[in-house]
Formats: sequence, structure tokens, C-alpha cells
Amino acid sequence: MDLEQRIQKIEQRNSEVSGDKAWETSWTRKLLIATFTYIVISLFIGAIGVPNPWLSGIVPALGFMLSTLTMSFFKKLWLKHRK
Repeated sequence: MDLEQRIQKIEQRNSEVSGDKAWETSWTRKLLIATFTYIVISLFIGAIGVPNPWLSGIVPALGFMLSTLTMSFFKKLWLKHRK
């Protein structure tokens, strides 16, 4: 394998890694997970007979969103004190 092919492979891998990172931090991903969490939890709560399952399902979904919004703050704090 020559140098040019190796460079192309590295650039392709870097592009894929960059795309994965963008997806991991995207609002689309966060909203999809929150939506699926809401639906699954609401169905489960309804199945076990808790009143107002669609209202009660909001709590875990909001908890997820809150955790994703605060993680970047805590990550910066952790990185700062890790040195």
C-alpha cells in the first residue's frame, strides 16, 4: 500500500469519526432519544395501571434532556480538574 492510499484511508476514517461525533452531540439524536423514551415509558406506565401515563411519561424524558444539557458543563469541569 503506497503513501497516497494510506493518507486516503486516514482521511476517510477521520471523516467517519467526525460524522459520528457530530451525531453523538446533535440535537436530532437527543430529541429522538427523548421522544422514544417518552413513548416507551408512557406505554409501560399505562400497562402497569398508573393514572395519566402520558403525563407521567414526561418526567423521564425531561430527565434525559436535562442530563444531556448539563453533561457538557460537567465534562469541562472534569477536564479542568483532571490535569
